[in-house]
Amino acid sequence: MIKVEVAYALAEQQKIITLEVNESCSIKDAIEASGILNAFLEIDINKQKVGIFGQIFPMTKILQANDRVEIYRNLIIDPMVARRNRAEEQAKD
Repeated sequence: MIKVEVAYALAEQQKIITLEVNESCSIKDAIEASGILNAFLEIDINKQKVGIFGQIFPMTKILQANDRVEIYRNLIIDPMVARRNRAEEQAKD
């Protein structure tokens, strides 16, 4: 058995669940075993990207001890557009 974490964050709430899984556990297996899908009904693991410590991986990736599986939210606005908007706002001041 190995220890891993499953994490998901909203702007106002975040949750990190620590669990022990088999050494052959995939990202998808860990997400399902964590129960996080019951806590955040908006998660659709068939559509959302997932990764380990900020690097995107497929659901079939086998986990290693102490990995943190992260479920990424869909972006509301492209980061480049957001930066440009902030710069334009600052230029007005």
